[in-house]
Amino acid sequence: MNAAVTDRENYRKHYLHLQAWPFWIAHLGAIAGLYVVGFSWSGLALAIGLYYVRMFFVTGVYHRYFSHRAYKTSRWFQFLLAFFGAMSVQKGALWWAGHHRHHHKFSDSDNDLHSPVRHGLLWSHMGWIVSREYNDTQLDQIRDFAKYPELVWVDKYHYVPVLMYAGALYATLGFSGFIWGFVVSTVLLWHGTFTINSLSHVFGTRRFQTTDDSRNNWFLALVTMGEGWHNNHHHYQSTANQGFYWWEIDMSYYILKMLGAVGLVWDLRTPPQRILDEGRSTSAPKFEASPSPAE
Repeated sequence: MNAAVTDRENYRKHYLHLQAWPFWIAHLGAIAGLYVVGFSWSGLALAIGLYYVRMFFVTGVYHRYFSHRAYKTSRWFQFLLAFFGAMSVQKGALWWAGHHRHHHKFSDSDNDLHSPVRHGLLWSHMGWIVSREYNDTQLDQIRDFAKYPELVWVDKYHYVPVLMYAGALYATLGFSGFIWGFVVSTVLLWHGTFTINSLSHVFGTRRFQTTDDSRNNWFLALVTMGEGWHNNHHHYQSTANQGFYWWEIDMSYYILKMLGAVGLVWDLRTPPQRILDEGRSTSAPKFEASPSPAE
């Protein structure tokens, strides 16, 4: 069988199967919905505002709490974080964190789920998440949180918070609010989140010499509320802040600090002084060209 036929079959297998349809329908719905309701500044503000609200639950909750345990909280608030996190439409906290831990274990090796260097930009950006290969939660990677039945419930029925969120928007703001606040905002949120899997391993600077191709990118840090300081994160993973220095804007960490101030979270872990000194002792980080992503 020639390569072209094989590529087409692989594309259909991973990108066009039945379970991937909601992903593509959401993209078409965003375009068609905007054509119907028309552009408005208030709609755009709603989409961006809810993008950043839900981005925090991806970055500050799914990533820094469930994946890396960078701070502590109570069991009831842990459940609320997981429940509201599911409104990001990126499956449940256990699914997300289990796969992310696998990524760190094999970062930019052949076994990495979404390395752009090994598997190409398209696969790392969204192919792996729409593929049927990774539908199941990797409970062996997330046993510390899988012991809580309420978290297992949210992980299994992650669509329930999504339906509640979408329904609330439609009930309060009508069809236009549903299109801008749910459909458009969700599509933007997906691709904003996915840039960390793809672009932050290809474009940016490297302060620390890690064993992978992680990079710091100030623009992606703004888009993802601090996740763009990705080389920092891969060098020292278990911190609530990924912007290690005052000039590295990290909105997720600022929100966590506010939650800490009112007692909802505590014991926020930060990089030790030796890590900060190591970063300061290196020469100014320079842009490094990544190896060409696999085709």
